Amino acid sequence: MVNYSSVCSSEQGFPINLVGKTGLAVQISVHNPSQYICANCEQILPDWKQQQFLWVVVILQQSKFPLVEITGEIEREKERLREKFMRFGCDVAFNLRDRGYLTDLIDPRTGYPLLSHPGQVPHDDTAVAKALLNYPVIKNQCCVLVHPQWGTAVYPSVLLSEAPPEIIESVTKAIAPLHGWTEN
Repeated sequence: MVNYSSVCSSEQGFPINLVGKTGLAVQISVHNPSQYICANCEQILPDWKQQQFLWVVVILQQSKFPLVEITGEIEREKERLREKFMRFGCDVAFNLRDRGYLTDLIDPRTGYPLLSHPGQVPHDDTAVAKALLNYPVIKNQCCVLVHPQWGTAVYPSVLLSEAPPEIIESVTKAIAPLHGWTEN
């Protein structure tokens, strides 16, 4: 049985608000796992059976366009944001793993972990962002998160770690500038 802490995040500065070189915003926050993750952890991450604590890092990237339609331009933008997350997420995950904390990122396209064995159940970044941030979702051909400032021009992604929120925050803030993201 996995035990989850009752503390949602550290008090020092969540969410972490960043801005990229193009002026588009990035929001990063650390949360207790959603009920979906609690109920399905072993089906999502079968290697993670003995974790005492688990934290969910929600990374929201502002998109150049609303992501409600399926066009070539929007699909290219989603791929650009996915690649940006994958580069950043891998750097954060490997840094935390080097410190001895089990960490993985979920591929937003497939819903499966990149660094662990995939489970029987895919992860849904939009559903988790909706559950943890209480943002509305528009359901059309796919589910689209609605950010309070960016509207549907938002790309959600998720990293999971057993590292304490303070360490996640520290590593995130140290790695973000390497990817062109600075605090605003």
